[in-house]
Amino acid sequence: MGSRTIIYGVLATAAAAFPAAANDDVKKAVADPNNWAMQQGNYEGWRYSKLDQINTQNVKDIQVAWQFSTGVLRGHEGSPIVIGKDLYLHSAFPNKVFKLSLENPVEPKVLWKYEPKQDPSVIPVMCCDTVNRGPQVAGNTLIMGLADTTLVALDTESGKEKWKQVNGDPKKGETYTGTLMIIRDKVIMGNSGAEFGVRGHVTAYGLKDGKRLWRAYSVGPDSDILVDPQKTMSLGKPVGKDSSLKTWTGDQWKIGGGSTWGYYAYDDEANLFYYGTANPSTWNPVQRAGPDGKRIDQKWSMTLFARNPDTGVAVWAYQMTPFDEWDYDGVNESILTTQNIGGEERKVLTHFDRNGFGYTIDRLTGEPLVAQPYDQDLNWSSGVDLDKSSPTYGRPKVIDEKSTFVQGADVNTKNICPAALGFKDQQPAAYSPQTNLFYIPVNNVCMDYEPFKVSYTPGQPYVGATLSMFPPEGKSNTGHFTLWDGAAGKIVAQHDEPFSVWSGVLTTAGGLACHGTLDGYFKCRDAKDGKELFKHRLPSGAIGNVFTYAIDGKQYMGLYSGVGGWAGIGLAAGLDKPTDGLGAVGNYAGLKSYTDLGGTLTVYALP
Repeated sequence: MGSRTIIYGVLATAAAAFPAAANDDVKKAVADPNNWAMQQGNYEGWRYSKLDQINTQNVKDIQVAWQFSTGVLRGHEGSPIVIGKDLYLHSAFPNKVFKLSLENPVEPKVLWKYEPKQDPSVIPVMCCDTVNRGPQVAGNTLIMGLADTTLVALDTESGKEKWKQVNGDPKKGETYTGTLMIIRDKVIMGNSGAEFGVRGHVTAYGLKDGKRLWRAYSVGPDSDILVDPQKTMSLGKPVGKDSSLKTWTGDQWKIGGGSTWGYYAYDDEANLFYYGTANPSTWNPVQRAGPDGKRIDQKWSMTLFARNPDTGVAVWAYQMTPFDEWDYDGVNESILTTQNIGGEERKVLTHFDRNGFGYTIDRLTGEPLVAQPYDQDLNWSSGVDLDKSSPTYGRPKVIDEKSTFVQGADVNTKNICPAALGFKDQQPAAYSPQTNLFYIPVNNVCMDYEPFKVSYTPGQPYVGATLSMFPPEGKSNTGHFTLWDGAAGKIVAQHDEPFSVWSGVLTTAGGLACHGTLDGYFKCRDAKDGKELFKHRLPSGAIGNVFTYAIDGKQYMGLYSGVGGWAGIGLAAGLDKPTDGLGAVGNYAGLKSYTDLGGTLTVYALP
């Protein structure tokens, strides 16, 4: 306890030394439950609302209050932002932004529309659909990351550009699909493109003027990845000099992947923000072997980082899937809570990784406290070693039969669970302080995986694997909605869905847990046990995140429909070969019997 107390004290002192800046605007907006002021609901990533007018007793009575089309027929992820009586919504490429007035809450009026001019040549460079996870707002500034990596700041009153900054080069495979976070006076932005050999990074820009302040790469020299060899910790020890370079062969790190396209969380008291990094490039692990032909970690891909937002320097790093062989990107969100672990109150983050393990981690030190499968079909690993005295501490125990590296290139390794899209992809889970449970949208999907040799060409796919996806043996459904105890690391309840739940969950003080479905339903469940209480057909499959707000004392709930994302890429891009979409097209071929393209915001309320 003593070491954690010292670390925490230092961090808290450092936090107090800096002005809150834009945090004040964001925190003020978040504090009003009538708003939905951040993509994740709050800095802690709970996706929880204190509104309770719509509850377990009356949710069956809600009706469509209004709808709005974005005019874009591709996958729509993320959610609108609502502050006061202003609603800001976005679209997939070309990344339109609308401001709607909710003065008349059921007849919103368009105040302005922003439609950036982007070169459509960026579309084929975007892995797994042209999605965008939405804007953020601080005061009179809206920020948005565009597909071509442009970071743009808009005046919320006029919709006019305040400034814009280019974050990457699409000709090299760099694109952007993620959301952002405003911390103090900075905008934190990641990148996409690991499937094109892009080297991942997070970058801080000044909110006021867009000036680049620092950039932290995922892999490479210490000066690039912004680590202190003696002070940045991993599993209780300093990372040491050249912690990344020593785990790559030659210059492979230069095209090493580790992109950063997920969600962020922020601990204001500790002044740390948290995010994950994606897969190393290529997907063929044989090409990434060490000089001795054996596995090599390839740090810091597949890693959760805690960084100081003022300097970018990492306080700790934890690599969940060293030498990734399955594309288990570590970019999924972290949810910050306090949990009783072994009789001790710990400040933790909970992270449901694509690799199928639900992690509870001390967010001040990076110590993994719990790591258990959140789906019973996981079969690539026998567990994560949490014995601090073990030489494999913190690492998953890989089962050779499911190792694409052990089986080798040009060998089709069969029935690996989860599939590359993970038991959960980027669609965010939620937490409820009422139940102290987490609510996970699950992909119940396995795969066959055949690596092959691939050459790197800038701007061209650098994948090197053919995949087929399917439900686990003996099952027909490809989705679950799961209630999870993060302290114990166990499934509390699990409900089948016919298709993967590719929609972000919302929990509320009304005792609800709500989400969308790929086959086109909006559903609300009882947060206590997950029992379905309400469902309504949407215009298209839903991969957006449920949100809620209130106007003049009346609560509204809504989400985007518009099938797409990796799971829906077959419909979104008109693909029909089963192995297209990195194996997703064949697994989700049945979707075309239930839904088609869309791009609509649907909002519900009690009559």
